[in-house]
Amino acid sequence: MRVIGGVAKKRRLKSPGDLPIRPTADRVKESLFNILAPIIPACTFVDLFAGAGGVGIEALSRGAAKVLFVEKDQRAVRLLKHNIDLAGLHTGAEIMAGDVEQSLRRLTQRNEKFDIVFADPPYRQGLAAAVLNTLARHPVWQPHTTIVLETDAKDVLPENTGTFALWRREKYGDTALSFYRPV
Repeated sequence: MRVIGGVAKKRRLKSPGDLPIRPTADRVKESLFNILAPIIPACTFVDLFAGAGGVGIEALSRGAAKVLFVEKDQRAVRLLKHNIDLAGLHTGAEIMAGDVEQSLRRLTQRNEKFDIVFADPPYRQGLAAAVLNTLARHPVWQPHTTIVLETDAKDVLPENTGTFALWRREKYGDTALSFYRPV
């Protein structure tokens, strides 16, 4: 794993080893940040199911003002802290240990809003659509927020949930990125 762009470009991050984490492939990450490039500088970004932190660290490296990493596995949280250290990107980084539902509830209570919500739930467990429902209940987003779900390319996601509408979907081998906006 490595940072592919920005101020921490080429920094090596520690891989998850035997942890049940599937880091985002460099090709997918590069495409994601090419699409998001106009809105990354100075944005607020939340990385749900953060794992080793590769996507959120990439956002910080490319100029995000704040990245909140949400991860419930304590071993992954330790790895995430280590990777933030390796990248040298402490400013703007915050880790919230806990599951996504509880974390979004806390963020709503804190009245936090994000410009970009990125979620990479475990594949083939039906969690991507559940994330959209959870986000609908916990509005940590604003009218201009971009929501990105990384899923298995075979997953079928709704085009419109009543709260969010799909505006773009890209496939990269076995992985898909689905981009939503509030309606």
